Amino acid sequence: MTMSMALTRLYLDKATLIWNGNVVTGLDALANFFEMLPSSEFQVNMLDCQPVHGKIRVFQEQATPSQTTVLVVTSGIVKFDGNKQHYFNQNFLLSAHSTLNNTVWKIASDCFRFQDWASS
Repeated sequence: MTMSMALTRLYLDKATLIWNGNVVTGLDALANFFEMLPSSEFQVNMLDCQPVHGKIRVFQEQATPSQTTVLVVTSGIVKFDGNKQHYFNQNFLLSAHSTLNNTVWKIASDCFRFQDWASS
C-alpha cells in the first residue's frame, strides 16, 4: 500500500481537504493530491482538541450528521524537500463512526494553510 493510499484511509469517503485555498474532495482526488506532495518533515508546536457542540452544531450536521465530532487545531513548522520551511496552521473535524466491534475516527474536513509573513 502506498503512503498516499494509507493517508486516504484516515478520511471519510466524501471528505474535503482545503490546502492553501485549493479544494480536494473524495478519496481518489485525495490520493492523487498526496501522491504529488514531496516528502516532508513536520514539527508540531501546538495541538488543541474540542468537542463540537452548541452553536457550531449547524456546521457539524452538514459535515458529520449525527456523529460524535471533535475539532482538532494544530500549528507548527513544515519543510518540504527542496523548499524553505513554512509555518502552518491545520484544522480538521474528526468524526466517530461505530462498527460492530469498535469505533473508528475519520477526518470529515481538513484545512491546511501556510502562515508565513509576506516579505517586505
